[in-house]
Amino acid sequence: MRCPFCAHEDSQVKDSRPSEDGAAIRRRRQCEACGARFTTFERVQLRDLTVVKKDGKREPFDRAKLERAIGHACRKRDVDPAKIDRLVSGVQRQMETQGDEVTSVKIGEAVMFGLRTIDHVAYIRFASIYKDFSDPSEFAEIAERVEKEAVPPGHDKLL
Repeated sequence: MRCPFCAHEDSQVKDSRPSEDGAAIRRRRQCEACGARFTTFERVQLRDLTVVKKDGKREPFDRAKLERAIGHACRKRDVDPAKIDRLVSGVQRQMETQGDEVTSVKIGEAVMFGLRTIDHVAYIRFASIYKDFSDPSEFAEIAERVEKEAVPPGHDKLL
């Protein structure tokens, strides 16, 4: 692994442990040249995914892009970063099981389904971009739908 500080090619693994959700391995490394320490994550990748966009263009699946999109929706919300990471990992695994190509629509729907259970405001924010809202009434419609489907406080323990 190349050192991010001095670009030396070799580093030594000092510690390895599974991440919180078990979907990755966290490794602490030390550069053999400059002695700097840094962390890397190793994740299972079932296959190389190609995303087919709405306009027909194809691009490689980018986990970081998905993390950024979900992060924007969750900005200034009290959402645990571990939940976001689990959502991203879950969406990625779900898409990898569907073949080598997946549509951006399927990815968006999977993210919306996950966000709906994490944070309603983040769900509405993501939906507004994903569904390209052009009118304030669309916000009102989705907010009403979320409110109707929301579990009343205290009743979530029954589920």
